[in-house]
Amino acid sequence: MVEIELDGKKVEVLEGSMVMHAAEKAGTYIPHFCYHKKLSIAANCRMCLVDVEKAPKPMPACATPVTQGMIVRTKSEKAIKAQQGVMEFLLINHPLDCPICDQGGECQLQDLAVGYGGTKSRYAEEKRVVFHKNVGPLVSMEEMSRCIHCTRCVRFGQEIAGQMELGMAHRGEHSEIQTFVGRTVDSELSGNMIDICPVGALTSKPFRYSARTWELSRRKSVSPHDSTGANLIVQVKGNQVMRVVPLENEDVNECWIADRDRFSYEALNSDARLTQPMIKQGGQWKAVDWTVALEYVANGLKSIKDQHGASSIAALGSAHSTVEELHLLGALVRGLGSQSIDYRVRHSAFDNVAEAGKAQWLGTSIASLTTLDRAFVIGSFLRKDHPLFAQRLRQAARHGAKVLALHASEDDWLLPLAARITAAPSAWVQELANVAAAIAEANGVAAPAAGTATEAAKAVAAALLSGQRKALLLGNAAAEHPQAASLLSMANWIATQVGASVGYLSAAANTVGAQLVRALPGQGGANAGELLSSKPAKALLLLNVDPKLDAANPAAAVKAVNAAEMVVVMSPFKTGLDFADVLLPTAPFTETSGSFVNAEGRLQSFVGVVKPLGETRPGWKILRVLGNLLGLQGFGYESSEQVRNEALGVDADLGARLSNASAAAVQLGQAQDIERLAELPIYAADALVRHATSLQLTADARKAAVAQLPQALWTRLGLSDGAQVSISQDGAGTVQLPAKLDAKLPANVVRVPAGLPETAALGAAFGSLTIAKV
Repeated sequence: MVEIELDGKKVEVLEGSMVMHAAEKAGTYIPHFCYHKKLSIAANCRMCLVDVEKAPKPMPACATPVTQGMIVRTKSEKAIKAQQGVMEFLLINHPLDCPICDQGGECQLQDLAVGYGGTKSRYAEEKRVVFHKNVGPLVSMEEMSRCIHCTRCVRFGQEIAGQMELGMAHRGEHSEIQTFVGRTVDSELSGNMIDICPVGALTSKPFRYSARTWELSRRKSVSPHDSTGANLIVQVKGNQVMRVVPLENEDVNECWIADRDRFSYEALNSDARLTQPMIKQGGQWKAVDWTVALEYVANGLKSIKDQHGASSIAALGSAHSTVEELHLLGALVRGLGSQSIDYRVRHSAFDNVAEAGKAQWLGTSIASLTTLDRAFVIGSFLRKDHPLFAQRLRQAARHGAKVLALHASEDDWLLPLAARITAAPSAWVQELANVAAAIAEANGVAAPAAGTATEAAKAVAAALLSGQRKALLLGNAAAEHPQAASLLSMANWIATQVGASVGYLSAAANTVGAQLVRALPGQGGANAGELLSSKPAKALLLLNVDPKLDAANPAAAVKAVNAAEMVVVMSPFKTGLDFADVLLPTAPFTETSGSFVNAEGRLQSFVGVVKPLGETRPGWKILRVLGNLLGLQGFGYESSEQVRNEALGVDADLGARLSNASAAAVQLGQAQDIERLAELPIYAADALVRHATSLQLTADARKAAVAQLPQALWTRLGLSDGAQVSISQDGAGTVQLPAKLDAKLPANVVRVPAGLPETAALGAAFGSLTIAKV
């Protein structure tokens, strides 16, 4: 520790810290633009000049290391005069258009100009003008004349997002921030550039000119998308969500959010919203009131139970639904006498479950991902599945961590990989067995399964046997894999041998919560795979689930749903118009109170920030009333808190209910001629992102419906750039997609996305394909 004197106060900071860090610790504000606590130091705005005793001139606080006994004055005449001089230079070329600037009211330059700017400018020459640029549907660079060259956006891209999409071109007063040769900004974290820009140069294109910051009320919430559980501030005007920005939480999302957390709010105000209960009569949809709709559902469920028995009733709920909604959905089905409820609509196998009363989870804290020495990621499209987890592992890699991967693709995670094993999905268990064999050989123990210590396996094993803080992280594809239980068993054995944690990155905001509230089939109940294929229900309740886009086997799911006598869809959107009998408008996360349990087992509750749109109602209230109409016991809740407390217990210790233990026997996969690798595109993962206009205009969304083929198959079919291929699977329908060469895919793997209308006619996410040139 080093002690310095700052404005007459003694401050102790770590050796190597800068004066700015000492000021932050002392609670002293030093004006700045280019400095940001999460980014490297650039010292190019010079606004933070301070008076350091015995220094010949003012020094930048962000780039001046502290020394023992240093005396710093931030409010002396010398410091203030230097800061005022810098402000005058910054304002020389800055346009005086605050009244029409979208950043007005929350602009750092505007705020500091009040304190450090002059009353008039001495600059009489023409101001520079920078031509506007179109960099995509999310970030606006229409007013780059306002840029003050702090380079925060450039450093964010390099250090946090992992790709340098913006850079500084030219010199002197001709300098400008731009993309490389007119490219767009396509990072899944790009919206954070808007937050960190201190002026009105980078703004939100969807929000642009829609409201003034002082007109907005700000309310806390939690992201309903991936398992990070990012904390949000939802900004509202006139009972409409206008903007979403991050709420800082170092333990969860730091000060960042993914673009789908930020821009999916557009779906809340879209024309696709369902605003009235509807019943299909004579093949036509008719809007009705809630009393008619709920009585229709209750009478239908009673009738089907009387005719076919309670076991003919089932429910499927999305893990993007709240703890309260999933708990009541299960209580409703079980109250009717059925045990058929499940949230695992994308899973291919159902034997991989936590022990009774427990849930599978991340295995460590989210914050600890940043400090890992070794991370072995198995079966994950990491960047697109979990953008904020990828960002944390990127920071770990920047500080020397070795990140290892096992997957069927070689996507660029924008971080250095110490070792990578690329294999078809059916070979993943065998590849883990090979790693286990290499570790067993090094430790002098018996391997748990027959494996060969290949060079790739030895490289992974050597990395895992070194280092201190280690984790094996199973991704969404590993959790949904046909041999998911075997993958977990092998991961647990490896982790025990190398002293690592094991965990699931988890697919959705409430995957862990869904397990804790038992949104799983009970004794004799059918699981999601059976309900959507071999054992269709007579009455099916769908909570935030679209079988065409959310099922592991959409072709089979559509047949199963069409075979039901009554299908009740609870959704914020007009989902299931072709197969449903009743549509119940269910409130999205901004219009209801509820809770999510994120990947690390953190329970986060939130409240509705706007009134429900039209006749929309919170899901827990719909299920409560439905339970009462059916005469079920225990549905007298008056608040979502009561439901949550019953579901999870009051002040419950969720940590004691988290476990990734597995005693499953290891089973190897069956290789096929051509295997499907079914990624879930980032902007097709749930209903909100699917209906968000700007997200659907991004490069990730526009380029999603493509079949990627390995070199050998590409050559065999005689394909060339721009070719189309016809794909069929499991005797299901046939689809036609543009073809793209991916020479790094294993020879028998074809990458065909799931969750898209263009591929909904296909079968299982893990299965064999038949491909022909069109």
